[in-house]
Amino acid sequence: MDTVSFKYIAIGLMSIGMLGASIGVGNIFSSLLNAIARNPAQENKLFQRAIIGAGMVEALGIFAFTLALILMFQ
Repeated sequence: MDTVSFKYIAIGLMSIGMLGASIGVGNIFSSLLNAIARNPAQENKLFQRAIIGAGMVEALGIFAFTLALILMFQ
Protein backbone atom coordinates (compact mmCIF):
# COMPACT_ATOMS: atom_id res chain seq x y z
CA MET A 1 0.00 0.00 0.00
CA ASP A 2 1.21 3.47 -0.75
CA THR A 3 1.14 6.54 1.46
CA VAL A 4 -2.03 7.91 -0.13
CA SER A 5 -3.92 4.84 1.04
CA PHE A 6 -2.66 5.29 4.58
CA LYS A 7 -3.70 8.93 4.47
CA TYR A 8 -7.30 8.05 3.61
CA ILE A 9 -7.38 5.32 6.25
CA ALA A 10 -6.26 7.88 8.85
CA ILE A 11 -8.95 10.31 7.70
CA GLY A 12 -11.57 7.60 8.13
CA LEU A 13 -10.30 6.74 11.60
CA MET A 14 -10.54 10.38 12.65
CA SER A 15 -14.29 10.14 12.24
CA ILE A 16 -14.23 8.10 15.46
CA GLY A 17 -13.30 11.31 17.29
CA MET A 18 -16.34 13.08 15.87
CA LEU A 19 -18.53 10.11 16.79
CA GLY A 20 -17.22 10.22 20.35
CA ALA A 21 -17.97 13.93 20.59
CA SER A 22 -21.56 13.45 19.47
CA ILE A 23 -22.09 10.63 21.98
CA GLY A 24 -20.53 12.77 24.71
CA VAL A 25 -22.82 15.73 24.02
CA GLY A 26 -25.82 13.40 24.07
CA ASN A 27 -24.78 12.02 27.43
CA ILE A 28 -24.27 15.50 28.87
CA PHE A 29 -27.73 16.72 27.94
CA SER A 30 -29.35 13.45 28.96
CA SER A 31 -27.80 13.84 32.39
CA LEU A 32 -28.87 17.49 32.44
CA LEU A 33 -32.51 16.55 31.91
CA ASN A 34 -32.31 13.93 34.68
CA ALA A 35 -30.72 16.42 37.07
CA ILE A 36 -33.31 19.11 36.33
CA ALA A 37 -36.10 16.59 36.87
CA ARG A 38 -34.65 15.76 40.30
CA ASN A 39 -33.90 19.34 41.36
CA PRO A 40 -35.73 22.01 39.33
CA ALA A 41 -34.51 24.85 41.59
CA GLN A 42 -30.94 24.45 40.27
CA GLU A 43 -31.89 24.60 36.57
CA ASN A 44 -29.91 27.74 35.66
CA LYS A 45 -26.73 26.58 37.41
CA LEU A 46 -26.94 23.10 35.87
CA PHE A 47 -27.63 24.46 32.40
CA GLN A 48 -24.61 26.77 32.48
CA ARG A 49 -22.31 23.94 33.49
CA ALA A 50 -23.78 21.63 30.86
CA ILE A 51 -23.15 24.21 28.13
CA ILE A 52 -19.52 24.59 29.23
CA GLY A 53 -19.06 20.81 29.29
CA ALA A 54 -20.68 20.39 25.89
CA GLY A 55 -18.41 23.07 24.47
CA MET A 56 -15.34 21.25 25.73
CA VAL A 57 -16.50 17.93 24.33
CA GLU A 58 -17.43 19.50 21.02
CA ALA A 59 -13.98 21.10 20.80
CA LEU A 60 -12.47 17.61 20.65
CA GLY A 61 -14.74 16.71 17.74
CA ILE A 62 -13.83 19.91 15.91
CA PHE A 63 -10.15 19.17 16.53
CA ALA A 64 -10.51 15.71 14.96
CA PHE A 65 -12.37 17.21 12.00
CA THR A 66 -9.68 19.85 11.53
CA LEU A 67 -6.94 17.24 11.54
CA ALA A 68 -8.86 15.21 8.97
CA LEU A 69 -9.15 18.24 6.70
CA ILE A 70 -5.46 19.02 7.09
CA LEU A 71 -4.58 15.45 6.12
CA MET A 72 -7.01 15.45 3.21
CA PHE A 73 -5.65 18.58 1.56
CA GLN A 74 -1.98 18.10 2.33
